[in-house]
Amino acid sequence: MTTSLPCVLMRSGTSRGPFFLREWLPQDDRLRDRVLQSAIGAADPSQINGLGGGSTLTSKVAMVSRSSRVDCDVDYLFAQVGPNGVDTRPNCGNMLAGVAPFAVEQGLISATDGMTSVRVHNVNTGARIDVQIHTPNGQVTYDGNISMDGVAGTAAPVYLSFLDAWGAVTGKLFPTGERINLIDGVEVTCIDAAMPMALMNAQSLGVTGTESASQLDAMPDLLARMERIRLQAGLLMGLGDVSASVMPKPVLVSQAQDPMAIVSRYFTPWQCHTAHAVTGAIGVVTAFALPGTVASRTVCLEGEQIFKVVHPSGVIQIAAEVREESGQLQVVRASVVRTVRKIMEGALQLPADLVFS
Repeated sequence: MTTSLPCVLMRSGTSRGPFFLREWLPQDDRLRDRVLQSAIGAADPSQINGLGGGSTLTSKVAMVSRSSRVDCDVDYLFAQVGPNGVDTRPNCGNMLAGVAPFAVEQGLISATDGMTSVRVHNVNTGARIDVQIHTPNGQVTYDGNISMDGVAGTAAPVYLSFLDAWGAVTGKLFPTGERINLIDGVEVTCIDAAMPMALMNAQSLGVTGTESASQLDAMPDLLARMERIRLQAGLLMGLGDVSASVMPKPVLVSQAQDPMAIVSRYFTPWQCHTAHAVTGAIGVVTAFALPGTVASRTVCLEGEQIFKVVHPSGVIQIAAEVREESGQLQVVRASVVRTVRKIMEGALQLPADLVFS
């Protein structure tokens, strides 16, 4: 009988959570989800009885296995864990950053001297991501000189290149068929680019969009209206009743002085992110780079461009390639740099009612 599970706890991007090989967990999804809730300590908002940190950013789990696809190296299944259940519909680009180092150290991938490339299949959305990590002498290193806004200290860079994240969940970049929908009197861009999101201009909701996360979280009327819009957006996007789901994510956008930057406040979805999700940044940049959305730049141009997403803790830079296809501008590739820290490796102890064979 299994009374404990191997577990690796990692800070990955601006998120944190346990990483498991899929084979370590129960094969039955319902029992698996109960184990994940226990691992996080999701039953208590403080998560004091588990590895969670009392917020959605630290209530995340990554499950990794050899890929079922011939064109990928590993499968990555992400889970957002909460008191009411486990949601495996969204992706998480921050937790994604830890997948390649974890896969190498667990023997799923053979490292090469210098840099190791890993193609990851995100099981949640079907997207493929090319990941590059530093492996001097064929060993994963977490030490480096790259700093990342929202995280103290420096670490080795992890390069993430998203290949086919556009329309991965709903099948369409703009699932409603429109680039702007009027929802609850507010213009909203419903977009599926690495993550289904409902983008709203901050000023249309009576805020500047430059507020801190804590300031926005202290505005119950704003949060309630954004949730009403999010629920309606979910229906329009074909996602059904999203009241118990974290998708689509509501996002407030506003203009920045830098013509290559956009200000974003990303919600998770019932709390403002203290930094920004990677997948969310790709979606925001996609809406920024293309015409006709609530986030669009004044002039939308082709070519490889470096965009900046300004968030409460600083800036995420996204390298995106914009190309004209079938007479319309499209974003065909997006890359971002993250960092990772392995915090601990050990055994997770299971409560008696979760022991399995």
